Amino acid sequence: MTSPNNDNTATKSEKCPICNAAPANGYAPFCSKRCADVDLHRWLSGRYAIPAADEDDSEGAAGSEENQ
Repeated sequence: MTSPNNDNTATKSEKCPICNAAPANGYAPFCSKRCADVDLHRWLSGRYAIPAADEDDSEGAAGSEENQ
Protein backbone atom coordinates (compact mmCIF):
# COMPACT_ATOMS: atom_id res chain seq x y z
CA MET A 1 0.00 0.00 0.00
CA THR A 2 1.31 3.46 -0.82
CA SER A 3 1.31 6.41 1.49
CA PRO A 4 -0.77 9.52 0.69
CA ASN A 5 2.44 11.47 0.10
CA ASN A 6 3.34 9.20 -2.86
CA ASP A 7 0.63 10.43 -5.25
CA ASN A 8 2.58 12.11 -8.08
CA THR A 9 3.22 15.30 -6.14
CA ALA A 10 4.83 18.02 -8.19
CA THR A 11 8.16 19.57 -7.36
CA LYS A 12 8.38 23.11 -6.03
CA SER A 13 9.46 24.49 -9.41
CA GLU A 14 6.31 23.23 -11.17
CA LYS A 15 3.14 25.31 -11.21
CA CYS A 16 -0.49 24.67 -12.00
CA PRO A 17 -0.84 24.71 -15.82
CA ILE A 18 -4.13 26.64 -15.57
CA CYS A 19 -3.45 29.42 -13.04
CA ASN A 20 0.28 29.10 -12.19
CA ALA A 21 -0.40 28.54 -8.47
CA ALA A 22 1.47 25.95 -6.44
CA PRO A 23 0.07 22.44 -7.02
CA ALA A 24 -1.93 20.67 -4.30
CA ASN A 25 -1.10 17.10 -3.30
CA GLY A 26 -4.54 15.72 -4.12
CA TYR A 27 -4.79 17.43 -7.52
CA ALA A 28 -1.23 17.50 -8.83
CA PRO A 29 -0.22 18.94 -11.22
CA PHE A 30 -3.20 21.24 -10.59
CA CYS A 31 -3.76 23.44 -7.55
CA SER A 32 -7.43 22.58 -7.08
CA LYS A 33 -10.36 20.54 -8.34
CA ARG A 34 -11.54 23.62 -10.23
CA CYS A 35 -8.33 23.84 -12.28
CA ALA A 36 -8.39 20.08 -12.91
CA ASP A 37 -11.98 20.39 -14.15
CA VAL A 38 -11.09 23.36 -16.38
CA ASP A 39 -8.34 21.27 -17.98
CA LEU A 40 -10.68 18.30 -18.44
CA HIS A 41 -13.27 20.56 -20.09
CA ARG A 42 -10.65 21.89 -22.50
CA TRP A 43 -9.74 18.33 -23.55
CA LEU A 44 -13.36 17.22 -23.91
CA SER A 45 -14.40 20.31 -25.87
CA GLY A 46 -11.56 19.87 -28.37
CA ARG A 47 -9.62 22.96 -27.35
CA TYR A 48 -6.59 20.75 -26.76
CA ALA A 49 -5.65 18.33 -29.49
CA ILE A 50 -2.74 16.02 -30.16
CA PRO A 51 -1.45 16.70 -33.67
CA ALA A 52 -1.52 13.76 -36.03
CA ALA A 53 -0.16 13.39 -39.54
CA ASP A 54 -2.50 12.24 -42.28
CA GLU A 55 -1.51 8.99 -43.98
CA ASP A 56 -1.52 10.73 -47.37
CA ASP A 57 0.86 13.44 -46.12
CA SER A 58 3.35 10.97 -44.66
CA GLU A 59 3.43 8.92 -47.87
CA GLY A 60 4.01 12.05 -49.96
CA ALA A 61 6.88 13.15 -47.73
CA ALA A 62 8.54 9.74 -47.93
CA GLY A 63 8.19 9.67 -51.71
CA SER A 64 9.76 13.10 -52.12
CA GLU A 65 12.81 12.05 -50.07
CA GLU A 66 13.38 9.02 -52.30
CA ASN A 67 13.44 11.18 -55.43
CA GLN A 68 16.26 13.40 -54.16
